[in-house]
Amino acid sequence: MKTQVKYVTALALALGMAATAAAKVNDADVTRATLDNGLQVVIVHDALAPVVATEVNYLVGSDEVPDGFPGTAHALEHMMFRGSPGLSKDQLAAIVANLGGAFNADTTQGVTQYHFVAPAQDLNVVLRTEALRMRGLDIDDAQWAKERGAIEQEVSRDLSSPDFKFYTQLVAQLFDGTPYEHTPLGTRDSFDKTTGAMLRAFHNAWYAPNNAILVVVGDVDPVTTLAEVKAQFGDIPRKDLPARPNFNFKPAQAKTVELPTDSPYGSVYLGYRMPGMQDQDYAASLVLNEALGSQRAGLFGMGMDGTALFGGFFGDPLPHAGVGMAVGIFPRGGDAQTVLAKMQAVLAETVANGVDPALIEAAKRKIVAGLELKKNSMEGLADTWSEALAFQQVESPDAMKQAIEAVTPDAVNALAKRTLDPSLATTAILTPESSGKPISGKGFGGAESLASSPDKPVVLPEWAAQAFEKLALPRSTLRPVSYVLPNGLRLIVQPETTSDTVQVYGRVHTNEDLQTAQGEEGVSDVLDGLFTFGTTNLDRLAFQQALDDISAQESAGTNFSLSVSSAHFTEGMKLLADNELHPALPQQAFSVVQQQIAGITAGQVQSPAFLARLGLYKALLPEGDAQLRHPTPQSVTSLNLSDVKSYYAQTFRPDMTTLVVVGKVDPAQAKRVVEAAFGGWKASGVKPAVEYGEVPPNKPAQLHVPDSSSVQDSVKLAQTISVTRDDLARYALNLGNEVLGGGFYASRLYRDLRDQRGLVYTVDTRFNLGKHRSTYAVSFGSDPDKVAAASALVVQDLKQMQQEPVSEEDLKRAKGILLRQIPLAEASFDEIGEQLLTLSIEDRPLDAMTIAGQHYLQLSAAEVQQAYANYIRPDGFVTAVKGPEPK
Repeated sequence: MKTQVKYVTALALALGMAATAAAKVNDADVTRATLDNGLQVVIVHDALAPVVATEVNYLVGSDEVPDGFPGTAHALEHMMFRGSPGLSKDQLAAIVANLGGAFNADTTQGVTQYHFVAPAQDLNVVLRTEALRMRGLDIDDAQWAKERGAIEQEVSRDLSSPDFKFYTQLVAQLFDGTPYEHTPLGTRDSFDKTTGAMLRAFHNAWYAPNNAILVVVGDVDPVTTLAEVKAQFGDIPRKDLPARPNFNFKPAQAKTVELPTDSPYGSVYLGYRMPGMQDQDYAASLVLNEALGSQRAGLFGMGMDGTALFGGFFGDPLPHAGVGMAVGIFPRGGDAQTVLAKMQAVLAETVANGVDPALIEAAKRKIVAGLELKKNSMEGLADTWSEALAFQQVESPDAMKQAIEAVTPDAVNALAKRTLDPSLATTAILTPESSGKPISGKGFGGAESLASSPDKPVVLPEWAAQAFEKLALPRSTLRPVSYVLPNGLRLIVQPETTSDTVQVYGRVHTNEDLQTAQGEEGVSDVLDGLFTFGTTNLDRLAFQQALDDISAQESAGTNFSLSVSSAHFTEGMKLLADNELHPALPQQAFSVVQQQIAGITAGQVQSPAFLARLGLYKALLPEGDAQLRHPTPQSVTSLNLSDVKSYYAQTFRPDMTTLVVVGKVDPAQAKRVVEAAFGGWKASGVKPAVEYGEVPPNKPAQLHVPDSSSVQDSVKLAQTISVTRDDLARYALNLGNEVLGGGFYASRLYRDLRDQRGLVYTVDTRFNLGKHRSTYAVSFGSDPDKVAAASALVVQDLKQMQQEPVSEEDLKRAKGILLRQIPLAEASFDEIGEQLLTLSIEDRPLDAMTIAGQHYLQLSAAEVQQAYANYIRPDGFVTAVKGPEPK
């Protein structure tokens, strides 16, 4: 779960749909209805994958909390996973894990959302679960006491971010005296005073069908789905809702905030109050934000002329108001005032002379194109509908499209004059500071007696047990067509028709640690920075204008991409190839980028995050290992342009490149277009070695990196393992990982570290399997005085995995999770593209996920136990801690 400070709040009440249970079909793919109890339902048919995404939007958030208790809505969001009458906490945990683990929740200022992405066959289970949670919760002080520990770890994590600290001051300044003056996160002090009874009362007051919107997107039958929604939610009684707060905004006043940061670079922010999602000028504000942030605009130009490392503008809207933010990034030791003065001058010029009309039109086209791209993800499409209905208070996403298309330059310029007033700006300067070098850890005390909670079998409700009774290999909808062009480039095409767009994902298989000449560390970073300076055919501004003319988004480098309408696929591919194959690499730009990378590197090598990562690698790897190489300010400043060009010529080869095309395009057409654009690219010489070699097992070690800006420890336990990505043992380890650290609520580590003891907010376990070397890592964030207990539990649970087989219930659930994740990984263009790209780069079959599923079905508990006994060393971890100075 997450509390997103995505700066949104709720609508008021109804959204203008008739209060009738009869469905209203707006078009062939959208069915809408309002049940008699007031629940608003939108069902969008989407056949991208045999998957369904649901979002329940409750029109309540931190706006409606009691005075003095800003995190009440956030706390209730957490308690929604602690069980309901008819569905215990353990049953809920097992259900959400069995569904594939793709669920989440977020609390905003006025809307609290609950998301599921699940196989379409399991929609009934999702709807039953959400209906039971709407009816009521099992909340008592004992349950809240356990969850409070976890939520307080979340507070500590966010308060360790200087950017979040600034944001809390920004909203307090811009929205003083309104519900927006505090974030939805909450405070530790208020959580200590919160009771189970208070949370139960908040649920009883606000969680009602007439205060909710249900969005369902997926490969489902709308008529059957609506009938199921009525069956599960129809008899939940509506409620008389409490009065909502008023928003009486005071005139904004200028303020300056200065904070230290552990980031390797500094930041300058200029924050302004902007229109909200429900305001008449909201569409104009979106266009203004996009135009000011354009790569052809002055703020971005700061990063091109060397004034700053980066410049831009973005907006964070709430329904009743919003935040507009100019940002400038400067290197460690750089002059923040110079960056601030340039930002102020750019904005003043915008107010005085207006925004370039060409940028306004380009911004409008880009926003509209972005709405079309949202269709390329089932979850993204559900988000789009939820935002339209629950946040913007409009009838559909198309309404916002029409509003954007109607925006005029006069409206944008009038808004700029009204909002970008320096006397109304909140200014923030975040300056990097050193926290210290890694120091040897003293350990976390002796062994503690920490018995984990027993593995009690969970008896599911009959309706859930039936859904999960049979394990079967899911049907993949991917039918990629693969080609190898004469120059060695591999092209993979996955046709999809959910939108009129095409997305391209590309990667050149390189390894800078193995391919960079000694003393030239950082050359790849400089090269990546130069791709934004245009091509030998088009300078930077002309190239960006060509992209804007077809509303395309493009990036070049070792990882490259393109998002474009189907109608402009050919033009987009020509531009992508021009940038990838013919980068301008001008001398003047090289000097600017070299200085920027040197500045970033100077800060990075002193940052706590870098020092912790480097210390971890030094403990894991042999002295002199190539993976320990990293740029220094000296290595970057010693480079010349010929070094960059030589590295580019050596590493950018078509026979080391894969390009994946997903979208509305015929494979044969895609092949013709790609051949025309990339066919002239040639490679010479022998293919380079790009895979790290084997390494011996590491020795146990501990290190601590002080971080004065943090109030929470970030902990990583890691070790080298002898299993590689091609070993069959990986299947047993992956399956065991779902028992130990996957499945969120159902995993052993989650249960023992968070659920039972409140030691952490999240815990992550991960295998990073390479061609010849691999690692296993466990990561979590915790208060410093809880790290020892959490670390001991990790080791204890790992030893249990080695000493006794997992239960049949855990094994079956883990198998079900991994099997259900196969279709879930096909529910967006991004997931499809990245999956096919990775499989190709790793020289694995494109149906590797289906092959893995076949292995998971056959594995036994004894085989999982044996794999953990053979390959994991519970007492062999390197433990790296980044956080406050040890006391």
